[in-house]
Amino acid sequence: MLANSESVKRNPKNPALGRRQVIDGKAGGYSWMSYQDAYNSAIRIASAIRSRCVNPGDRCGIYGPNCPEWIISMEACNGSGITYVPLYDTLGANAVEYIINHAEISLVFVQDNKIPAILSCVPNCSSNLKTIVSFGNISESQRKEAMEHGVDCFSWEEFVSLGSLEDELPAKHKTDICTIMYTSGTTGEPKGVILSNAAFMSEVLSMHQLLVETDKPGTEEDTYFSFLPLAHIFDQIIETYCIYSGSSIGFWQADIRYLIEDLLVLKPTIFCGVPRVYDRIYTGIMSKILAGGTVRKALFDFAYNYKLRNLEKGIQQDKSAPLLDKLVFDKIKLGFGGRVRLMLSGAAPLPKHVEEFLRVTCCTVLSQGYGLTESCGGCFTSIANVYSMIGTVGVPMTTIEARLESVPEMGYDALGSVPRGEICLRGNTLFSGYHKREDLTNDVLVNGWFHTGDIGEWQADGAMKIIDRKKNIFKLSQGEYVAVENIESTYSRCPLVTAIWVYGNSFESFLVAVVVPDRMAIEEWATKNNESGDYVSLCKNSNVRKYVLDELNSEAQNNKLRGFEMLKGVHLEPVPFDFERDLITPTFKLKRQQLLKYYKDCIDKLYAEAKASKK
Repeated sequence: MLANSESVKRNPKNPALGRRQVIDGKAGGYSWMSYQDAYNSAIRIASAIRSRCVNPGDRCGIYGPNCPEWIISMEACNGSGITYVPLYDTLGANAVEYIINHAEISLVFVQDNKIPAILSCVPNCSSNLKTIVSFGNISESQRKEAMEHGVDCFSWEEFVSLGSLEDELPAKHKTDICTIMYTSGTTGEPKGVILSNAAFMSEVLSMHQLLVETDKPGTEEDTYFSFLPLAHIFDQIIETYCIYSGSSIGFWQADIRYLIEDLLVLKPTIFCGVPRVYDRIYTGIMSKILAGGTVRKALFDFAYNYKLRNLEKGIQQDKSAPLLDKLVFDKIKLGFGGRVRLMLSGAAPLPKHVEEFLRVTCCTVLSQGYGLTESCGGCFTSIANVYSMIGTVGVPMTTIEARLESVPEMGYDALGSVPRGEICLRGNTLFSGYHKREDLTNDVLVNGWFHTGDIGEWQADGAMKIIDRKKNIFKLSQGEYVAVENIESTYSRCPLVTAIWVYGNSFESFLVAVVVPDRMAIEEWATKNNESGDYVSLCKNSNVRKYVLDELNSEAQNNKLRGFEMLKGVHLEPVPFDFERDLITPTFKLKRQQLLKYYKDCIDKLYAEAKASKK
């Protein structure tokens, strides 16, 4: 890691951390901090942290978008043997306050525009929180507000000046806690995943070994584009690997409007994305191809199919159609800056048609992986240039063992002719437990095996395919977890609803629902709004559907559900869920697989309608 890194000795003058310089409101090129300068800054920050009586084993928070200060704060904690705890507000209302108190955070590094959010927590966190350090400046009014609760505030430069380059770093151990990362919990309270130094570095070194054996490892010639949230384990591992490799890390401006512009200016060689990002890229490129006319579309299709056939034969990416890469696909490559040699996808399954498209058109190898915070990121990965692994998450990483466990209630047999079951993991990169929640730890760690809750299917070549989710919590395409029973409970408070089934999956970015409405309420509304027809026809009426959807989302807003937990479409079902159609259990619990099978056409229609309305 940076505060102890051999990379600094090997590459002291190499660009380490870069951001675009904004002059008169306009962003220019990237300005870089060298490895030596970044190292010195991390050492000074580490010294300043200890001057605030934060000692090895204590905890610091980091709150804000990706930037050089985020990495320097993280590495200062690493160098001091202090556990860093990422803070982010997408975990729900009051999550930041909850994490500060639950993790007993005494010092927090904060992006300037997040300081008001932190100050709003201070009255309820002052027994733990004693120091706020801004990534930039801090106003006198903010300083005064914090001081009223006994909390000291520092600008970044003020805090750096408290530190020294002469202080010795304390001894660290493999078993020390590196980070506590909070993830969504089904109870509504985030769970703190404890990751040790050994687990974190095992993951980084495993990634290096994989690239050495199958493609090309990172070097000081590589540049990585940092835009995936550093608060999540996926990007932390990638950026730590880049530091280990002496590569350069260029940060986006944390503004989605300028994401593509930042990418084109940086011209990275390594690009990591999640399915939602790649799906948007795919949709954008395809719309341009379709708008280019019949001749261009025919040329593209010929080139696409020719290269695809060669990839399916096992020919390597760079040898499958080099001439067509230059003539046809080069413009798509330029859309990523023109230098990308390695693309990675994680956080959720990548739709097969999108993965195929990217492999064919981007002129670079693409590897899809699978992992969780509890496995310290990737535990499965597809192998570069092994095209047969398309549609899967690949094989286990070298630090992990994996097995399937039968789930008979869902019809999955780990010993069947096609092995299917819950994915269980064991190995060096596993988490050490949930912070202060031994009960939750014991639920998922059984005899050393971590039960992921994901259902996998072993392929003949040893690759794993994710096919289902055991528990009623799933991940949307942008990587956000949805605890569906909690959401259904909230929506059920709406007086228009007698029953509701909320649906989402890893290939979509939003939720839809099937609702059994209250008949009397619907008929009363119809009378007042001059809508005619009987109850069954009213359930098909688009105005009635819109009314119910608006009322449901109003209920969601009143109960502070997050944006991705809002519904984008509803199907109104006049017949209550019943035993006869096998939609509920004898105890009236929803049978989700049967509901999906029964309403599959309705769900497909809802997604199509919602997507069409965006255009």
